[in-house]
Amino acid sequence: MTSTAVPAPTGHDLIIIGAGVVGLASAYAAARRGRSVLLVDRNAGPALGTSFANGAQLSYAYTDAMAGPATWGQLPEMVFGRNGPFRTRWSADPGFVRWGLAFLRQASTGGLHRNTLATLELALESRQAMQALLQQHPIDFDHVVSGKLHLYPSAEGMQGAASMIALKRTSGVQQRLVDAAEAIAIEPALAGAPWLAGAVYSPDEEAGDPYRFSQGLLAVLQSQYGVQADFDFHTQSLQRRNGHWQLQAGDGRRVQAPQVLVCAGIDSAALLRPLRIRMPLMAIKGYSFTAPCGANAPQVSLTDTKRKLVFCRLGNSIRVAGLADLNDWNPAPEPARLAQLVAMARASLPEAADYDHIQSSWAGLRPVTPFSSPIIRTLGEGLGCNIGHGMLGWTLAMGSGERAVAQLLGDA
Repeated sequence: MTSTAVPAPTGHDLIIIGAGVVGLASAYAAARRGRSVLLVDRNAGPALGTSFANGAQLSYAYTDAMAGPATWGQLPEMVFGRNGPFRTRWSADPGFVRWGLAFLRQASTGGLHRNTLATLELALESRQAMQALLQQHPIDFDHVVSGKLHLYPSAEGMQGAASMIALKRTSGVQQRLVDAAEAIAIEPALAGAPWLAGAVYSPDEEAGDPYRFSQGLLAVLQSQYGVQADFDFHTQSLQRRNGHWQLQAGDGRRVQAPQVLVCAGIDSAALLRPLRIRMPLMAIKGYSFTAPCGANAPQVSLTDTKRKLVFCRLGNSIRVAGLADLNDWNPAPEPARLAQLVAMARASLPEAADYDHIQSSWAGLRPVTPFSSPIIRTLGEGLGCNIGHGMLGWTLAMGSGERAVAQLLGDA
């Protein structure tokens, strides 16, 4: 029987595994440095996984780590919660246990501050990189500098927020506390939220559709930088042979290059495991829906801290995202959880969206590290990774692409 395997082509300097926002940003960072790039992805096109319909907020100022002193008080809900915004799928798998213990080791004031500032530094780099990209290539993706309000139902929550504002002020971040009246003045749609006690206002925050951005950036990469893309490429093995990294897909296709950058999101850990490289990634499944604007739709991006929801305006639509299902590795939307998300959004801002005419819904697996910052490093000769961005992949993509490529190419 004749083999159907395709011979491995040569000529590429770098293969990037994963064509979500992180992989595409990394491809841009390499291509603008003059490298020949091949993108491979298991999906039929760009940004069809976790990047497809996330919360859409570019939260450059809000980089607060997941783990902190408050985590200990939230543990009962995290452990036993079944119908709240956060729930855990328990497992005896050693990887789950290792990740959980590592996460709890970060749950201190020192860990919170250290991890928040590390992510903030990358976020500010990302904003600069996004601005530079859009000056060179004005991609249309409903991009706006809308500002952002983090909404609190009690004075206690705002006290904790005040300490984080002070922490980030030394980095030049513009944030301030506002009472309910000022929050409503900034965003009149909040007049329909009687539960509001106050908010953190971040006037420089941005928003945009990550899927449209990804489509636009891929078109730029292909037409102006010669980047090639190979979709429906399910990478089954990654091996170093004769000075090159060789990837083989399940259908027998092979590609190779002297350098590879892994940007495959939650799939990265399994891809690297045969190389005896262990990555502390945990899947946290999130949901979103997109609906037409309601009678009182916000212009400013909003985060309801009580219900752990985000509302983001995208042209004439509203994107609502939320829920966090720890250790749920099934990307298929669960109808009951989607219904719960819609109900929570109605309770939060009943006129923000036309909830009876939802246009689309989504679920995705966020790849989260115990320390809430991505893993950007060189793993071996010609091999690097850019993974673990958690809930901030859209925010951190451009900056992490620059960092990862600079490290891999040796010009960091």
